[in-house]
Amino acid sequence: MTNREIYNDIAKKISEVTTRKYSTSFSLGINFFSYDIRPSIYGIYGFVRFADEIVDTFFDQDQEKLIIDFEKETLLSIERKFSSNPILHSFQMVVNDYNIPIDLIKSFLNSMKMDIYQETHSEDSYKSYIYGSAEVIGLMCIHVFCKGNDKKIEELTDAAQKLGAAFQKVNFLRDLKDDYHGKGRLYFPELNKNNVLDNDSKLMIEEQIENDFDDGIMGIKKLPNNSRLGVYLAYRYFRVLFNKLKNTDADKIMENRLRINNFRKILLIPSAYLREKTGQFI
Repeated sequence: MTNREIYNDIAKKISEVTTRKYSTSFSLGINFFSYDIRPSIYGIYGFVRFADEIVDTFFDQDQEKLIIDFEKETLLSIERKFSSNPILHSFQMVVNDYNIPIDLIKSFLNSMKMDIYQETHSEDSYKSYIYGSAEVIGLMCIHVFCKGNDKKIEELTDAAQKLGAAFQKVNFLRDLKDDYHGKGRLYFPELNKNNVLDNDSKLMIEEQIENDFDDGIMGIKKLPNNSRLGVYLAYRYFRVLFNKLKNTDADKIMENRLRINNFRKILLIPSAYLREKTGQFI
């Protein structure tokens, strides 16, 4: 193994460790991807996670400068096909290997910047934020899943966006308390005039998420074998979390952050496996 190959391997390992440390649910799903595409999905997650940490964690730093510098470094690493930042080096390999459009990356980083500048959202800015922060992640992933098959990528594009949007909106609903009290952010434009989630606004948000899930599951059925089970398992996890949120009063969501424990996540595996193998997706 050459020194360059060792460096590439270390960068990929760091992206994998980042994913496993930050997200048990996504790590669980990735374990059921084909081995050959796992490093690329780790590479995407590591990049997304680090950008998100800049705007969500390091409030004692100049976040605007950090995210602008991160964007410059990201685009330069893709052009050079190298970065001294292992996370960006891992990500640029994915982008260059699978010809992921630069516009998707710029849209994602624009949404990260919105977290610095914008505390509440109109319908238009909300849609733009959801596209950049979630839908483009689904689009990046299908470039890996489909391995350059443009026809298949086009076929899956709408469903990938809807599934990414559903996952993100579930996260927003779960994290409503932390986002508002901890970061001063409110994403949903449906909140009442006092910027509080009530049962009426909650129902409107839930209807959106249901529609996104319904469109997303249609795409999961069409995914290649290399990724279908892993994505379906993530879908099942978010569905269980969503059902828990639906069964919780709005005022409780504003007070507590609901979660699914790791044991419950593990229990999802057998049923997800059987349903995926028999084509009985729900």
